[in-house]
Amino acid sequence: MWLSRLVGADVEQARYTPEQRQTYREKVRRDLDVFERMLGHSQFEFDRPMTGIEIELNLVSEDLGPRLDNKSVLAQIADPDYQTELARYNIELNVRPRPLPGDAAIELEADLRASLNHASERAAELGIGIVAIGILPTVMPEHFEGDWISENIRYEALNNAVLEARGEHVWLEIQGPTGERIARYADSLAPESACTSIQLHLQVQPEHFADHWNAAQALAGPQLALGANSPFFLGQRLWAETRIPLFTQATDTRPIELKNQGVRPRVWFGERWITSIFDLFEENVRYFPALLPVVTEEEPEEVFEAGRVPELRELRLHNGTIYRWNRPIYDIVAGRPHLRVENRVLPAGPTMADVLANAAFYYGTLRVLAHDDRPVWTKMSFSAAEENFEQGARFGIESNTYWPNFGEVPTTELVLRRLLPMANEGLQRWGVSQAVRDRYLTIIERRCVLGVNGASWQTDCVAAFEARGLPRHEALREMLRLYIGGMHSNEPVHTWELPRS
Repeated sequence: MWLSRLVGADVEQARYTPEQRQTYREKVRRDLDVFERMLGHSQFEFDRPMTGIEIELNLVSEDLGPRLDNKSVLAQIADPDYQTELARYNIELNVRPRPLPGDAAIELEADLRASLNHASERAAELGIGIVAIGILPTVMPEHFEGDWISENIRYEALNNAVLEARGEHVWLEIQGPTGERIARYADSLAPESACTSIQLHLQVQPEHFADHWNAAQALAGPQLALGANSPFFLGQRLWAETRIPLFTQATDTRPIELKNQGVRPRVWFGERWITSIFDLFEENVRYFPALLPVVTEEEPEEVFEAGRVPELRELRLHNGTIYRWNRPIYDIVAGRPHLRVENRVLPAGPTMADVLANAAFYYGTLRVLAHDDRPVWTKMSFSAAEENFEQGARFGIESNTYWPNFGEVPTTELVLRRLLPMANEGLQRWGVSQAVRDRYLTIIERRCVLGVNGASWQTDCVAAFEARGLPRHEALREMLRLYIGGMHSNEPVHTWELPRS
């Protein structure tokens, strides 16, 4: 399986010495030099376009609050595709890579539903539910206290590294469109664990990597607007996709003084269009100190000069602790190296049908954007793409997007008039069947026409319950109860009914 768990795979201690950090820095630089040589001389695997998906999930008790017991749940599920995540109420489903063409997506949807049904049935035997959602709305401050972190030393090491680099507690400050806000300190990475997402992988050739990464960056704003599913955190209605600012702030290693100096955050959109995958790895080495300085015995120069494939584990581990929304991946499977774009923009849920619709829109549109004779990134500033991304996160389905030849327009209008036909064309170029295109792109179309996605449905549902007189915490719980029912129905979220006020 290429969805490697390299980050922390070799972590054996919770803290590191200055000497270890110095040695690691030098090794990362050596790895980078060898990687540059590989890009010029090595054969990277690309027999056919392969895709993969990772889906992060939440565990809930019968009262729908988070259930901090992923160890028992994973033992009960007994499936190696399910693994731990940062907090004890998180697990992750890793979907085995498969090609895009034909009816693969419909088959994948059926496999995902079967897998989630099996996992849910086994978890239910323990009185535990599984929920695919961007942020579990019943998470409250008390769930970030005590023994919240999963039983794996890599998580403890990462938690220690972030806080030690920062030198003080993490400050969280997010305000929603109606003035609701959070403003509080956190003494651990626990708030980051509330952010559950999907990651979409696409294997690409080295010479085409920059085009695909640039295209993914340009698409990130509309992609996020369509798929937003995280409007509540700690009981407050915040951004449509609150996961974006929450993840950014919760993992920030910079105290305020370094922010003021313009030091880059470890979670970031980037700052420029690129010409090669090397640009991103070189930025990693230039801008970011190590969080987990684990050094291996590999001599990368000797391995490369002997005609073998270097692991470059230090470079890969370092890359895994820098959280770009579109991340470059170097990996090795069966002794052959390959490159991937890992798209980290989207939240989990609401249903597997919605997840596959989001994926179809992404892969289809990306195919056309990346192969355009006059690429969109040559006609749009990088700062405009970043502003689109923030607008998509703040306002979701109601956001506006700037796009060349359109100016600033409602995102739904841009999708219907320009991006959805592009997605259809791109999927057709991939060899994706008409049945797949009809099923998933129709879901995207109906979201735009009705103005409904996961975030808007959650917000409207809570408002309806509050109009009945329920206090916010009860409204959130009742909304989540309906959400879970909709999730298991696998009917797209735009079709879900709302409770009457």
